[in-house]
Amino acid sequence: MLVAAARTPAHLTTMVGRRSAGSPLEQVLGWAEFCGLRIAVDPGVFVPRRRTEFLVDQAAAAARHAAAMARQAETERRCVIVDLCCGSGAVGAALLAVLDGIELSAADIDPGAVRCARRNIAAGGQVYEGDLYEPLPAALRGHIDVLVANAPYVPTEAIGLMPPEARIHEPRVALDGGADGLDIQRKVIAQAPRWLAPGGHLLVETSEDQAPRTVGMFVQSGLIAQVARSAELDATVVIGSLE
Repeated sequence: MLVAAARTPAHLTTMVGRRSAGSPLEQVLGWAEFCGLRIAVDPGVFVPRRRTEFLVDQAAAAARHAAAMARQAETERRCVIVDLCCGSGAVGAALLAVLDGIELSAADIDPGAVRCARRNIAAGGQVYEGDLYEPLPAALRGHIDVLVANAPYVPTEAIGLMPPEARIHEPRVALDGGADGLDIQRKVIAQAPRWLAPGGHLLVETSEDQAPRTVGMFVQSGLIAQVARSAELDATVVIGSLE
């Protein structure tokens, strides 16, 4: 892959040096494969994980359900999707690739990630820089059909146990979920009902061990929650609906 990506022998030498020094392959190449797409990934930007493809599948199903409900109600409006903690914009880009006629917004607190997301989402949606809901347009409040959040969920004390590609070369803000790994999830879930449309869905990627506590937070916020699991991808998603 490095040979194929190299523009010149000198460029190949540079890339081999970066990879040998521990930089993630995706950051060296400048892209990651995700849901069949090439997602631009700059140095220092969180690399999308394959397990998160399951989050895309579940979000796409929720969006199709919202579109079907809109047709039944004979309303003429596009499905509104928001991707919080969007990182490189991989989830949003994948949803744009598989869904027609959606209105996509994404947000992340990391400026480097936002720059990547704007390239990956391009003309298909809007990307905002800021902390969770803070940068989103007020007009979205109460109108989001599908709210997706791949918030960091690694407990602080476990960061040191992660592979060096992650703990050294990816931003701490994209990894550290606080003492129990659920700090950012708590903020996302607590505010979600104010932003979701009636019947809207919140989808949060988490770990299998953390899922029961994530479900509890959904229920406390008034959402009907269920857990979806992919053994193949070792992926867990908690899905909540606002009735």
